[in-house]
Amino acid sequence: MSIQLKVPSLGESVTQATVGAWLKGEGEPVQLDEPIVEVESEKATVALPAPAAGVLLRVLKRTGDTVAVGEVIGELEEGAVAKAGNGAPKGGAAAAPAVPPAATPTPPPAPAVARRAPPSARRLMAERGVSLEQVAGRGPAGRVGKEDVIRALEAPSAPAEARGPAAPVPPGEVGPRERAVPMTPLRRTVARRLVEAQRTAAILTTFNEIDMSRVLALRQEHGEAFLAKHGVKLGFMSFFAKAAVEALRAFPSVNAEVRGTDVVYKDHYDIGVAVGGGKGLVVPVIRDADLLSFAEIEKTLGELARKARENRITMDDLAGGTFTISNGGIYGSLLSTPILNPPQSGILGLHKIEKRAVVGEDDQIVARPMMYVALSYDHRIVDGREAVSFLVKVKEAVEDPERILLEV
Repeated sequence: MSIQLKVPSLGESVTQATVGAWLKGEGEPVQLDEPIVEVESEKATVALPAPAAGVLLRVLKRTGDTVAVGEVIGELEEGAVAKAGNGAPKGGAAAAPAVPPAATPTPPPAPAVARRAPPSARRLMAERGVSLEQVAGRGPAGRVGKEDVIRALEAPSAPAEARGPAAPVPPGEVGPRERAVPMTPLRRTVARRLVEAQRTAAILTTFNEIDMSRVLALRQEHGEAFLAKHGVKLGFMSFFAKAAVEALRAFPSVNAEVRGTDVVYKDHYDIGVAVGGGKGLVVPVIRDADLLSFAEIEKTLGELARKARENRITMDDLAGGTFTISNGGIYGSLLSTPILNPPQSGILGLHKIEKRAVVGEDDQIVARPMMYVALSYDHRIVDGREAVSFLVKVKEAVEDPERILLEV
């Protein structure tokens, strides 16, 4: 029985999406609930699971096509088995027709071979705007691997002397040694929201630095016991999430938002954490962070990060944050000015920990593991005094972590 594959509902107000990478090709077998194709909306990428076991019969919409929610993009043959291809006829070969002496027999056309590629290669081709036909597969039967896609992307262009002088490139067109790749819906949304934040909010940034000595010592002392008890490592984010909640309680305007001509203050603390996903940066939300233990924060963050890497983030995971923490330090950033995630009024930027010379309590110069932190805030409702005091509150909480209840 043929089953239609339809674009699922992607959240309230989302009516269109873009077909992402097909994880299965026509004729390939699929298992029940196995991901078949990725569908990208403005806010998330979801993998469409197989509604039954069978064979992907037909692909109706290609990667990059814009589709509506509920539209049919493919067909699945339930219970079917993938065919190995046409073999030689059984029972002996038929006699070949006589060929005139002067004629040269024309060889029969070679049977078409369906080229295949694993999900990792299809995903990379979709992200970089490369079709299967543009990649030379080196696997069995021309199978295209991820390394083949990378090799095709890195292939050098023609020599400079063969290209001739570079001509001016008209606006909107692509010149030599350039590639035009359409922005994904997620990237378009990120770009739109960042520009919107810059245009609608009065963004300022204030800085401070934190001595991470006691946090590092605490993790060293209790890390193994924490892992044994909770099954998750004790990271830095739980310290900063708890410190942020403490500071937000003291300075509620940083946890508020401008809504029309009103300021809406929020007594719930839903902390968005910026993480790198398969399709780019996303900000899933740790809900009710004030009610969670360190272990619960670390477990929630770990699950959200896995979903982001596997492109399984949903609309519910991204909606409703009241404050955001962005850790550029994991990529080596020493200092930055993060941009607000509208309609929020504050975002805390964390950075690389590195040893620096500081003056100790006895006026001796010592090396300490220091981290620069930044708070970007909406100056329409957050005063400079409040912003600076908020960051000082975070600094005090992190530098004295024993004050925060730690379940070990």
